Amino acid sequence: MTYNLADDLIAFTTERRCTDAASPYDGFNITHYCGDADEHVRSCRRQLGRQLGITEADIIVPRQVHGINVEEVSEQNRCQPFEECDALITQLNGVCIGISTADCVPLLFYDTRTKAIAAAHAGWRGTVAHIGMLTLRAMHEAYGTQAIDVRCIIGPSIGPAAFEVGQEVYDAFAEADFPMTDIARLEPETQRWHIDLWRANAWQLTQQGVPTDAIHISAICTYTHYDRFFSARRLGINSGRLFTGIMKQKR
Repeated sequence: MTYNLADDLIAFTTERRCTDAASPYDGFNITHYCGDADEHVRSCRRQLGRQLGITEADIIVPRQVHGINVEEVSEQNRCQPFEECDALITQLNGVCIGISTADCVPLLFYDTRTKAIAAAHAGWRGTVAHIGMLTLRAMHEAYGTQAIDVRCIIGPSIGPAAFEVGQEVYDAFAEADFPMTDIARLEPETQRWHIDLWRANAWQLTQQGVPTDAIHISAICTYTHYDRFFSARRLGINSGRLFTGIMKQKR
């Protein structure tokens, strides 16, 4: 699926299309560290490169660790592996940056003034640790980005109806000062909390100054639609990953 952020941008989330890989990797997967066969991953990366009109080397897939490290992709380091990194920022043209998810929230950013772009991985831990805010801060420090100029995509991920959590997760959000009456509800039958990661991330971004109408929430639950999108809660941790990417087209 694609997103319309600007005419000179390509922004998208891959879908779990049928491939010749064995279950639970039987879908389009370019993530190299989730246990999939190397040849299948390379084949999918080649396909994506052809669709984007770039080489495989220009598709940047960081190894995510549910942390808060934000790295800049530059001409000097674009060919190096990005290890233990959960967000990427760049101003380069013709380089696709993105992040891998299978229920966690993918965030894409576009600065309409400086033309900087970013992608961040916001699982519940990253959301609590304010990875969206830290990505905006990194864009500001590197490029002078102002939140008022930013457009953001919140891509397919586990939805509030499916994201059931324990008291410790609820408490982590509460201690981080999230508006719990807006992002959480207690299921009466199970007495378990449900967290809305979409709303939590959108709230976090608006608190930094991103306009509400500049945030697009896809509102597609990967757990519910696991036939179309990879879901770790439905398929297990050892399965394929979606790739949510953004690229400034070559000039």
